[in-house]
Amino acid sequence: MVTCLIRYEIDLHKAEAFEEYARNWGRTIPRCGADLIGYFAPHEGSATTAYGLYDVPSLAAYEAYRARLRDDPAGRANFDFARRERFILKEDRVFLRLASAPHAPLVRP
Repeated sequence: MVTCLIRYEIDLHKAEAFEEYARNWGRTIPRCGADLIGYFAPHEGSATTAYGLYDVPSLAAYEAYRARLRDDPAGRANFDFARRERFILKEDRVFLRLASAPHAPLVRP
């Protein structure tokens, strides 16, 4: 399994547009074949850094997923929305593998 972490630098004054963009991916990404972990908008601390995370089985599966996303009408509409509204100033993508497994069960006090 490979986790894709996307770091966004967003326009401080257009955070609501980023959140709409994130919600749109919440339906489209799973339909196109990636396991969406979530999109995370600024809450406290940096007001301009946001993240998107999803899992794919492999880098080859990622390439097939990206092709489906580009061909998906809702995916194209969301890419166009971001381009038109210009709330994303910078976007970086990194691929990670889980190194800490297995995890112990969560103990709640």
